[in-house]
Amino acid sequence: MTPYMMDSWAWQESWDRQQEAYMPDREHRFTAMLDALDAVLDGRPPRLLDLAGGTGTISLRALARFPGAEVTLLDLDPALLAIAGASLADRATIVTADLGTPEWRSALPHREYDGVLTATALHWLPGDRLGALYGEIRDVLRPGGIFVNADHMPDDTLPELTKRLADRARDRRNARYAAGSVPSWSDWWARAGADPTLAPLVAQRHAIYPSGHSPEWNPPASWHLTALTAAGFTEVGTVWRGGSDAAVAAVR
Repeated sequence: MTPYMMDSWAWQESWDRQQEAYMPDREHRFTAMLDALDAVLDGRPPRLLDLAGGTGTISLRALARFPGAEVTLLDLDPALLAIAGASLADRATIVTADLGTPEWRSALPHREYDGVLTATALHWLPGDRLGALYGEIRDVLRPGGIFVNADHMPDDTLPELTKRLADRARDRRNARYAAGSVPSWSDWWARAGADPTLAPLVAQRHAIYPSGHSPEWNPPASWHLTALTAAGFTEVGTVWRGGSDAAVAAVR
């Protein structure tokens, strides 16, 4: 194993810790997502698309659960894709594409997938584009295939409680940052930018996102269910909820 490969696992772990500061129940949502995928497979190894897959968090867990899985990871961020590529090696196909345009589908190595999974990523897209993307995702699923999106999706029937939960989570997260137990988002990227291997890729990332991602847009889960229904899925629903986050599933 090369030094870079060993470093990739360290960066993978660091990314997980940074993300867990935002989502202490992060592994629970991944388990729920993989359970939903498992339910449509009839015992077969899946062909899986890890959409906006970043460092490969979902891909790594899917391969651990389904050793025979055929995985495609798609993202645009060169730094995160470098970590994913080193961590996954030849166990997944890594694809660079922009979900902001419908042309992302032309970069895929397969025409159809059993499942498309994504987590904490699509809130960077504006509503009209996300609604269109849901239809494009349906088109790359086989009949009976499943899409699961886990993200910030508040329950619009609990507005005050949702706000209190979010405030509580923020206070706990800030306490962890102050104690130095986990890196913040900005700290993690600063460290990546200082790493000799990742630094040029972080610079490329800044060129892609010169002002950072677009502002976050976090509609309630009900908005996602309506948009998925409009995109032509036959079944839509919520398969997991934790505080102000949820995972919505849609079956083609």
